[in-house]
Amino acid sequence: MHISRLDLQDIRSIHQARLMPGPGLNLLVGENGAGKTSVLEALHLLGYGRSFRGRVRDGLIRTGAEALQVYAEWQDAANRPRRVGLRHTGSDWTGRLDGEDVAQLGDLCAAMAVITFEPTSHALVSGGGDPRRRFLDWGLFHVEHDYLGQWRRYVRALKQRNALLKARNAGAQLDAWDHEFAEAGEPLHRHRQTYMAALLPHLQAVTEQLLPSFGIAAFDLQAGWKQSQMSLADALLLNRERDLALGHTGVGPHRADWRVDFVARPDREPYSRGQAKLVALACLLAQARQLHEARGEWPVILLDDFASELDSRHRQRVLDQLDNDGIQVFLSGVDTLPEITGKSVTMFHVEHGQIHPAS
Repeated sequence: MHISRLDLQDIRSIHQARLMPGPGLNLLVGENGAGKTSVLEALHLLGYGRSFRGRVRDGLIRTGAEALQVYAEWQDAANRPRRVGLRHTGSDWTGRLDGEDVAQLGDLCAAMAVITFEPTSHALVSGGGDPRRRFLDWGLFHVEHDYLGQWRRYVRALKQRNALLKARNAGAQLDAWDHEFAEAGEPLHRHRQTYMAALLPHLQAVTEQLLPSFGIAAFDLQAGWKQSQMSLADALLLNRERDLALGHTGVGPHRADWRVDFVARPDREPYSRGQAKLVALACLLAQARQLHEARGEWPVILLDDFASELDSRHRQRVLDQLDNDGIQVFLSGVDTLPEITGKSVTMFHVEHGQIHPAS
């Protein structure tokens, strides 16, 4: 997957810009606050429906503008031209994919595979369970055609069940939604199990490159209920009184989590910030490899403020691998990186919201 054109309008300090990225490494250079990260945010928005810095309405739209707009063109694995456009006001959005209106934002996001490594990415392994669930769901959205529908079914059942619990409604309606919740949740869990099994060999390979002394000991999924002891339907029944008292559902795939354990950390001591960054990056790069194996194409990789996130030795390893695999990469930084020497790089200078290709 190689983006050949990117148009931006009214994104933070960028009023209007057009980039013609190269198929390999694309480096955006400029001072802090110049607008480099805004370009990466725009690409992330097409892939996720939000910025990695937060919601669209929380400052992503340029001050004084009614809405932002992002448009991109690329070719898929079969060399078919693709195009996507998104207009977002912060509360409402409209989107088009290959000339057709898009009704669900998730359908638009599923078309463009984007993986982002940015200053808060260490939370993937050192934070709470939400980013780890999103990590699994993102991978499955892109490799399992029926997963998005299954996930939507589950979310609908969860919302309906929580509404009944909040109203303290324990009648036949709750029985019916318990059944629907279990029917949607069990397949969701099996999808995640299968995905993690497919991801493991890629995670082992990337870890050997980035953290050769660690050695993966286990890569485990916790279902969100005592799955080894009972079905999800039984878990719902067992926890019903507690759920009614709390007003929300306490078991199920929305409470799932996963963990990677290493031989070098037998007692699961906390990661240092640097280790957490490397483990998180290993997980993200493994996800990119698994996507390539499943779909025959690489995602676009975004590396925000890359120089400050990793030391030179690890930057070199990462960029060498990405370059060798022919992956399109967008990097932002204050200065050029010595690790790009000898590589084919398309460079852009960013200053006061203006973006110019380097000569």
